[in-house]
Amino acid sequence: MAPSPRRDRRVLRAGAVRGALGRAHRTWAPRPLPLPVGTGRSSGAASCIRCPRCSMCSRPFKAKHLTLFKDPHGAAGLIVVANWRCRCHVVEKFDYVFPENGLVAYKDGKFLCKQSIQGYLGEDILQDLINYCLSYIAKIKLPKKRGTFIEFRNGMLNVSPIGRSCSQEERVEFYELDKKEHIREKFVADLRREFAGKGLTFSIGGQISFDVFPDGWDKRYCLGIVANDGYKTIYFFGDKTMPGGNDYEIYTDSRTEGHSVTSPQDTRRICEELFF
Repeated sequence: MAPSPRRDRRVLRAGAVRGALGRAHRTWAPRPLPLPVGTGRSSGAASCIRCPRCSMCSRPFKAKHLTLFKDPHGAAGLIVVANWRCRCHVVEKFDYVFPENGLVAYKDGKFLCKQSIQGYLGEDILQDLINYCLSYIAKIKLPKKRGTFIEFRNGMLNVSPIGRSCSQEERVEFYELDKKEHIREKFVADLRREFAGKGLTFSIGGQISFDVFPDGWDKRYCLGIVANDGYKTIYFFGDKTMPGGNDYEIYTDSRTEGHSVTSPQDTRRICEELFF
């Protein structure tokens, strides 16, 4: 694995090193569960009941534990997974780990803080939002639908029209359809009209879903946590850097040096230019 950048040039988002680790992480995954380069999920099957449990969080080592950029409890985050070890071990390898935009934060291998969307919004708004999303999804006709249409996380809701339990092939199929028919974009536009004035942000990211969170709880949130640590430069790498994308706010923030990338290889090329 490539050496860590110097402290004053620390890359705070694991997506920044995805390209640099592109070849390496292929060798980390067991052969029955290969990890395709540039994807956020393994293409393997479900869990194996014979797999041991993590010594830190006591969770069984499932196929989803091989997912890149996930936090220790299953939400999309900013860390890298290696081998059969659980995600929670990775927090020891970096100065900071920021799942959920920094709404859950680890520093020097230890839990630092977290925010709660249900505590902030209240149950009434939260249920109205969930019910509306499920009703909207029920009316969409797609080539395929699977399960886990709404994933409840500490600081956000992740909404997926196809369902997060889709296979890798189904994920790609939906992504290609979405680029043509703008399924998520229309969904988000409808939600913005319905919940105007409720203090919610709707942000499209990845291939199959979008995030819903309180205003201000975007990826810039983590910048406030490291504000007093004296970093000279904070580099950010993201692909959804256009207005409405979930990388846009931090990409354009004056506290970061933003780089818009299109692939893991693109990220790697820029990292090599900057750090090596």
